[in-house]
Amino acid sequence: MDIDVFPNTLEYWGPSGMVFFRNIQIRYMPIQGDSRLTIALERPGASADQGVYVGRPELANVNSKFSLPDLSAEYRYAGGFGYVEVAGMLRSIAWEDQNNDPVVDLSDNVLGWGLNLSSNINFTKSLVGRFQYVFGEGIENYMNDATNDIGIENNFSDPKQPVLGVALPMSGIVAFLDMKWSDKWTSSVGYSSIDINNTETANPSTFKKGQYIVGNLLYNPAPNAMMGVELQYTTRENESDGWDTDMMKIQFSFKYNFSQAFYRKAQM
Repeated sequence: MDIDVFPNTLEYWGPSGMVFFRNIQIRYMPIQGDSRLTIALERPGASADQGVYVGRPELANVNSKFSLPDLSAEYRYAGGFGYVEVAGMLRSIAWEDQNNDPVVDLSDNVLGWGLNLSSNINFTKSLVGRFQYVFGEGIENYMNDATNDIGIENNFSDPKQPVLGVALPMSGIVAFLDMKWSDKWTSSVGYSSIDINNTETANPSTFKKGQYIVGNLLYNPAPNAMMGVELQYTTRENESDGWDTDMMKIQFSFKYNFSQAFYRKAQM
């Protein structure tokens, strides 16, 4: 996850196509500072879409199994221009069929993987671009706005495994510009999307694609105060039922940060 891609917006959820998951991890950082290298083992987890087969007794006792942690790595190169970063993910996603059926055994595993390219570019002292492109299979668990990591694919030629679990391919885009007009006025405008390739057995109403466009104008009259207006436009497209929708929202916000210490121990 590259938190520096998150734009300066009022809407708290953030870009739909952004990698955004604060996971439990054990990490090693041989290079630290503005430029850095990080390698981590992360808590595994995934979800599956049973699609048109939901409720079938054959799937009732098929349970997930995570024997290995997810492996992630990132390298960031920073300079006066900003930074560029490349990150990758490998994950073992497995499941066990505990139905004790001598004919059918749905136990299996897949490899999830992903590649994330991100950057902040200082076009000028007042204009910063925030960009990200992520693609892979079975990494929806790490996305800000996505559904399932695993889908079901028909395999009727094999009576022992008539259906297979597959890692769902996906891609996500983030492209924003943050502008500082003056010491008190700022703006952020940009676009984000996520696109998931579901399997043929997905329900027609399954989420397929989401898009997100935001623009705002923010005013900071004092160091601890902020107010602003933001226009947000979003769309959702389903898999195959022909249904899609869009929404436009205007948000007005005011924020004041304050704190009060009622007691502070004297320094010796």
